Amino acid sequence: MKTVLLAGGFGTRISEESMMKPKPMIDIADKPVLWHIMKYYTQFGHDEFIICAGYKAYFIKEYFYHYYMHNSDLVVDMKSNNIEFRDSKAESWKISIVDTGLNTMTGGRIKRIKEYVGNETFFMTYGDGVGDVDLEALLKFHKESGKIATMTAVQPSGRFGALNIDGDSLVKSFKEKPKGDGAWVNGGFFVLEPEIFDYIDGDATTFEKEPLERLAAENQLAAFKHNGFWQPMDTLRDKIMLTEMIESKKAPWIIWGNK
Repeated sequence: MKTVLLAGGFGTRISEESMMKPKPMIDIADKPVLWHIMKYYTQFGHDEFIICAGYKAYFIKEYFYHYYMHNSDLVVDMKSNNIEFRDSKAESWKISIVDTGLNTMTGGRIKRIKEYVGNETFFMTYGDGVGDVDLEALLKFHKESGKIATMTAVQPSGRFGALNIDGDSLVKSFKEKPKGDGAWVNGGFFVLEPEIFDYIDGDATTFEKEPLERLAAENQLAAFKHNGFWQPMDTLRDKIMLTEMIESKKAPWIIWGNK
């Protein structure tokens, strides 16, 4: 089953690094956040990816073009100009990197990879958010719902600590970054049927607006509630937090070896 990754945006909220590379290619620890997402899907047996590139698409192409070499030992015979690869640690991924345009909106990017998906169910998520979503349960939920689209719904943490203050201005309790106001929001990690392409007009279509609104109105959008970890990498603060989680071996999405 193919996984579509949206990786073409400008990433203006983390411009400290996105000036040099696409936001999904910004490292957390020593690997791009996009790599972490792909590695996570692989743990559930899904290793065929379609990357919707756009802004600085060449950076993504060059990274994966040289990936095998950078993750292998090399024996270079300077005399014969031969190179031998040994002990490769490269992933067993099949990746289609599609330049979906610089200013194309999210819906338009999905529309442009229609021929790569074919007439089959597929995963789709954003290339800048990690989580420990149970992909097997998500897919099962989607199939049982019989809907065209299933969105993973999450409750993000609040941006600030919550205080409980009594009448004497004394803090009775403090909770660092509690859940927000209780509302469920779009956390990505979609499962989509090929009929989704009929809901997208073209490059100017924002997937999160007309297509999802129409699907909801037609009772064709299901919500898979995820109560576990989920975190987008929108800002430099998010990048630092995710990096610290990896370095302290407390990253919930890292379910493979060498945590």
